[in-house]
Amino acid sequence: MAVSSASGAASPVSGVASLSSSVPSVGEVHTARPRVTELRLSAFAGHRRAALPLGAFTLFAGPSGCGKTTALRAYEALARLGAGATVGEVFPDPVACVPERARPDAQRRRGFRIGCTADGPEGPLRLDVAVQAEPGLRIVGERLSAGGVVLLETALRDPSRPCVQAAWHTAGQSPVTRAPLPDDRLGTALLPLRVAGKTDGQRRVLAAAEQMVVALRSVFACDPRPDRMRGAVSIGSGRLLGGCDNLADVLWRTRAECGRRHAQFVAAVGAGCTGAVADVVAEVLGDGTVRGVLDRGDGVRTELGRLGDGELRYLALSLVLLTGPGVLEVDPVGEVPAAMQTLTVLADGLDRGLDAGQRGELVRLAARMCERGHIRVVGAVSDVVGVAGVDGVTVVHLEP
Repeated sequence: MAVSSASGAASPVSGVASLSSSVPSVGEVHTARPRVTELRLSAFAGHRRAALPLGAFTLFAGPSGCGKTTALRAYEALARLGAGATVGEVFPDPVACVPERARPDAQRRRGFRIGCTADGPEGPLRLDVAVQAEPGLRIVGERLSAGGVVLLETALRDPSRPCVQAAWHTAGQSPVTRAPLPDDRLGTALLPLRVAGKTDGQRRVLAAAEQMVVALRSVFACDPRPDRMRGAVSIGSGRLLGGCDNLADVLWRTRAECGRRHAQFVAAVGAGCTGAVADVVAEVLGDGTVRGVLDRGDGVRTELGRLGDGELRYLALSLVLLTGPGVLEVDPVGEVPAAMQTLTVLADGLDRGLDAGQRGELVRLAARMCERGHIRVVGAVSDVVGVAGVDGVTVVHLEP
């Protein structure tokens, strides 16, 4: 992996030790797919003034307690807000997101701030969100901007009312349109329902809001749980869960859907699991459940329940990388063509339980898949051993 220091790297404050990135992959440079290129944690849990660059394949690296999981949680929160979820659904424990040393103001209010940059056909767009956690959970400020032009801005004017005052760019007879928006949802996600699109300014606002929403949605937060993957599961359980509990059922489905992709999956499993692997199949049992097994090619079949934790995590993550939104439990933008969308996999503990060989194989697989442009990966690792020599990886080094 060719790593060089990123320009304007943050100083080692609030958990960010250094930022470094590789040369962007070919698919990352020229693409019309909206994508998140920076995550900002202005004041979120243990992070302050942190700007984390995101490439097609990004790894947050550092020891336990440096904020890797927190950063992934912030990304997932923005994605869910972009999909229309309320702040109560996204932040069930909002006080935990407030920086530990944050002091309340005169009205005893405390909160946190997160944001991101999304690139695409409309160019780089910035979204910044301020959330009040105490005394009541609400969005108190939001700004969507492009090239120094504020396209949407909201602010809390009357704390007694469950709304914020919003102003968005119009560029018609009136340069700005003002109206109240609910304080429990992201205003950017609501703009398509509020803006008519009659003027050039309104159309610009709509295009920017759509780009941001498309870039944020279609996120799959994945952290395989080996203890839940060992037993048989019911058939027809749906799309793959974030913990990969229903992996055997998904295998039963995906094996028949795309032979070429399944062959790639079998090759990946063979490279990371002990012993020969001729196939990965799902066996339907007499009670209507299904279990996953490795076909060793010599008449022996090994139940997935016999595999070690590292092998199971490696197998599950390989399946995630080699599949798509139709199989994973994600929230794609139904009204936008699939060719304009990107699936983002958030993988906490990407190297947890893996040996050096498995870690290297998984990173190389992720890099190959991300080169195609339809999938992006943001993962957390304890170190970058086994990543050296892999092109297309952006590494963000964090420290407590």
